[in-house]
Amino acid sequence: MSAAPQSFSIPSRILHWLMAPLILAMLFIGVGMVATVSDRYALLVSIHKPLGVAILALVAIRLVVRLARRPPPLPVALPPIQRLAARASHMLLYLLMFAMPLIGWGMLSAAGYPIVLGQHVQLPAILPHNAYLYATLRQAHTVCAFLLFAIVLLHIAAALHHRLIRRDGVFDAMTSGEQGR
Repeated sequence: MSAAPQSFSIPSRILHWLMAPLILAMLFIGVGMVATVSDRYALLVSIHKPLGVAILALVAIRLVVRLARRPPPLPVALPPIQRLAARASHMLLYLLMFAMPLIGWGMLSAAGYPIVLGQHVQLPAILPHNAYLYATLRQAHTVCAFLLFAIVLLHIAAALHHRLIRRDGVFDAMTSGEQGR
């Protein structure tokens, strides 16, 4: 039996740091979309849709990588409640990273709006055109966006806690790949 890894794999770290700014950008673009009636709305939507598809593809790859190459164990000294919080928040983060693009795609399908990724690339509808379904999914997309924003803030706070207060190597395992214990 092989020893537990001491850091996240290189593919895991690359995907993490590639997705972090994409998700933050997506959240702020989404806020900008719903807060404007200016000409910028169309531009924001044209960025939001393909960015959501990119995040969906990347999180699928990231899940495969995570299942193939398990993450390093949490520090032994971490209190049980923090272990539980770490596991639960990561599960919720993955769930939301999958759900948000799928809900958005379903919402646009139900509204009859295409998801255009390029001049000749358009995703198929995944749900039938239905105004009630659109309204329900739009509300779900909004609620999940607020929840994702909260989880991202919690994730950043926990990373900083590990780096600046606990100094237990958890942060380093995702940055430099070195995890001192």
